[in-house]
Amino acid sequence: MALLSPLDASAEEVRATLAPLRNDFSVALYTAENAFAIGAVIRVAHSFLAREIILVGRSPYYEKASMGMEKFETIVRVPDDEALLAHIGNRPLLAIEKDYATTSLYDMTFPKDVVLLFGSERFGIPKHIVRKANLVVGIPIYGVNHSLPLAVASGIVMSEWARRRYRNGATA
Repeated sequence: MALLSPLDASAEEVRATLAPLRNDFSVALYTAENAFAIGAVIRVAHSFLAREIILVGRSPYYEKASMGMEKFETIVRVPDDEALLAHIGNRPLLAIEKDYATTSLYDMTFPKDVVLLFGSERFGIPKHIVRKANLVVGIPIYGVNHSLPLAVASGIVMSEWARRRYRNGATA
């Protein structure tokens, strides 16, 4: 359940309070391009207490869409593919990409300390980056629409991560 923040607490105090509660996953957005969508993902990642949000490229984010949550988050900007991979290091990379998916979100297991990578709504994740992923996951969708909005897709994946992590009140 959501924590109540004292109205007079500084952003640094809120960040310090949240630090020990952070989860062992990060969210990476690969050249997402849509400032509103990036802001919305920051808001969603805050709701699930992601460790960090990694923004690849120069795309700005719309602070209004994050509802001010950006000030409580660790947002890391990396300029390109190489910097992304260097920042991730040995952590498992899970690409959410329907066109190259090898498994369904509902059939896979989340590795510990995972980085959840999402692409742009228009172009997805480039194939050369998808090849670097440890696992490529698709979100089952139905109907004639071929994709989901970035904030919705990231919310579905983070919610599924949390459902499994906190099932029946467990913390493992």
